[in-house]
Amino acid sequence: MLAKQQASTLFIANYDAEAHTVINQGGSNSGKTYAIMQVLFCFALEQEKQVITVVGQDIPNLKAGALRDALKIYGDTKLILASVKKYNKSERIFRFRNGSIIEFKSYTDAQDAKSGKRDYLFINEANGIDWQVYSELALRTRKRIYIDYNPNTAFWVHDNLLGRDDIQLIISDHRHNPFLDNSTHNKIESLQQTDNERWKVYARGITGKVSGLVLSNWYLCNTIPQDAKLIALGLDFGFTNDETGCIEVYRYNGELWINELIYETGLTNLDISERLTGLNISKRTEIIADSAEPKSIEELKRLGWYITGVKKGADSVKNSIDILKRYKLNITRNSLNLREELSRYKWRTDRSGKAINEPVDSFNHLIDPLRYIALNKLKINKLAMPKSRLPYKEKDTQAPLSNLINL
Repeated sequence: MLAKQQASTLFIANYDAEAHTVINQGGSNSGKTYAIMQVLFCFALEQEKQVITVVGQDIPNLKAGALRDALKIYGDTKLILASVKKYNKSERIFRFRNGSIIEFKSYTDAQDAKSGKRDYLFINEANGIDWQVYSELALRTRKRIYIDYNPNTAFWVHDNLLGRDDIQLIISDHRHNPFLDNSTHNKIESLQQTDNERWKVYARGITGKVSGLVLSNWYLCNTIPQDAKLIALGLDFGFTNDETGCIEVYRYNGELWINELIYETGLTNLDISERLTGLNISKRTEIIADSAEPKSIEELKRLGWYITGVKKGADSVKNSIDILKRYKLNITRNSLNLREELSRYKWRTDRSGKAINEPVDSFNHLIDPLRYIALNKLKINKLAMPKSRLPYKEKDTQAPLSNLINL
């Protein structure tokens, strides 16, 4: 192993990690990529015949990031120079005398990612990698996965990984990099004077927020609580170009718990009925639907469903959003389309770019059914809402920092 006195605290934390997946969320110049590459070189030296794959969004990104760090570590470390049999520049592969290799690759799609297996995987700048590509690579990794990224906004790491028992999260920032010059430290810290949100991301490694979102008060949950009470189903009709969207909404402990049921184009009313039956939905369950489709509502009634139209009125969109903003919204992990809509549902802007009090009428085929239930079935909840939409309390994840370095 590299001498600990020559390595950063991030190296030590990643080298000593025990979780199957180690996530490095870090601000600018925290040294996370360099530290992980040092760890991977150690594994290649200490264990025979290891296959280590470093994955980037594309080859230019790898050359400017992880591969550049790897070449520096290789050139600066006598032990590694002596232990590497050959570095193939065209294939971007380090071949060690003990049979281990470190390869640098990118993948065009999930099918491409199915090729090859490995012992260790490093996903560099993961917010540039598709979730399906990561999933295929992870399935074919035997020992450990490392992930790093700058937390500009939440993405699939936050949605699908953080909070699991087999995940270790390390949050770092420029203060954890002992090799960084003072002028760079000061430049990063100076962001607080001009842009506090960017300062949080780049100076403290805290996940940034997408500006202009209509609903940011949502969190992820694994399942609906057993004791939750079903309020109603919400239904938005679509056909050729627009999806038919259906959700179920529960209330528990003063919060809303929401699960996606249907998100599909080309459905007739008979198809909708069959889908609901296939989902074991009772015909006694109340469904709140778009009142602009009275014919569809009547057809579903004749098929035996307890369905009513939403009570629209002046400012009904604004009023329903105001109601939803006062609840904590718990979205099941399986509600992929609803989560995507919530991440893209933004306020309209005028020509100057200033937000106006009207949401963009798109990405809402599951949000609209949620609004229908708010209008017909919910009262304003006066409980104060938390500010974050993340599925974990990010301030709690700051604890590992104090273990890494005394600031």
